[in-house]
Amino acid sequence: MDQIKLSICIPTYNRAPFLEKALGYFVDLYKIPYRYEIVVSDNASTDNTRETVDTFVGKGLPIRYFRRAENHGAEPNLASAFRHARGEYAVYLADDDMLAIDGLLEAIRYLDLNPEISACFAPWYIHNEVEGRDTELFYNVDADVKFDKDAFERLFAFMVERHIFPEIGIYRTATLRSAWLPRHFAYWAFANLAHYMVQGGVAFLKKPFYRQVIQSKIARDRPQAGHDELLTAWDRYRGGLEYFLHVGAKHGAVRLTPDRRQAHDKLIKQFTCVRMAVAMRMWAAKKDYIKAYEIFSRLALAGFEHHPVAQQLKGSLPLMVAVQTLAWSTNAAAEIHRLVLHGVDSHASLEGLLRELGLRQDIAVVSHDPDLSPDEILRTAVFVVAGEDRQSFLAEGYSPNLVFCESDIVSTVVI
Repeated sequence: MDQIKLSICIPTYNRAPFLEKALGYFVDLYKIPYRYEIVVSDNASTDNTRETVDTFVGKGLPIRYFRRAENHGAEPNLASAFRHARGEYAVYLADDDMLAIDGLLEAIRYLDLNPEISACFAPWYIHNEVEGRDTELFYNVDADVKFDKDAFERLFAFMVERHIFPEIGIYRTATLRSAWLPRHFAYWAFANLAHYMVQGGVAFLKKPFYRQVIQSKIARDRPQAGHDELLTAWDRYRGGLEYFLHVGAKHGAVRLTPDRRQAHDKLIKQFTCVRMAVAMRMWAAKKDYIKAYEIFSRLALAGFEHHPVAQQLKGSLPLMVAVQTLAWSTNAAAEIHRLVLHGVDSHASLEGLLRELGLRQDIAVVSHDPDLSPDEILRTAVFVVAGEDRQSFLAEGYSPNLVFCESDIVSTVVI
């Protein structure tokens, strides 16, 4: 029997409708001209994932199904799929994404013609499945480029200057055996890349072989691991690039003189700050201005205060952070039933903004009522504009740390 050429590795968990659609493409759309297998690693799903797989096995798809006894997270499940791969090459496929078959076949041909290459990568399409079109590329490669074994310095410069993410790749399975490793503080894509480089060269191809589905026919706003990663992973990006250089240095492929260390660190800092700016914009779009502000403060210290995203948000952040802080502080106190607004210009406008930025719906926003009982007072928070008004509420018995003054909150937002 011919050797399996390609293992298509799909980790999944409780997403049977997405998996059904992904497997359906192998029946209706994909034409793969050599022997392949689909490895499905199920992270202890409780839905009808197994039945979905059985349906497509009945349709003739070469699926090998493995179910983990317990769900210990996404990364072990992906590792499970790769560990079970028996093909000469292996590629990851999310259960809600698509392959770009023309690019995939070209990449396999490239690997066949370049046996010294341990893995090849390419940018991927951002795809609107509802409209049936690709909207953009996640990074760009001008032409196919190959990096010989141990060419760490050249590859590092390529990645940081172009903001390359080696996430979507086709790997020789022999390489994965010792190069797909658990990493926690170093971003896996950069860390694993270092070990591919030790075993052989790597290539970055111009033509994509993957489609990341942003707008799905099944669920418009489904959770997306890659999207969520951008919100929080910038320190691990730094850690991954540092790990990459460390491995290169230990193999004698990276020079770490004092000047070179400084130059590398500057490039990593620039790369990280650009990713932080992306995260800041995304947090602001999610109306989590407190997190956006924290990132702004770090960018400012790093000398990136004038980044276009930082400048765009700078004018609105102080107000949004102050109001969201008031909402958060009120929410955090147990058994608070009402928030008094005192001395504000527009009660309705501030209440609307507080609700928009997270104030719980079960907390009533009211004006000052001098006839509240002592028990009701203890379950009421107060916001006053003028500092002198705070004392009158304290005199009525309101809790000192639940009477918020505008100057107290605004002074914590330093732009």
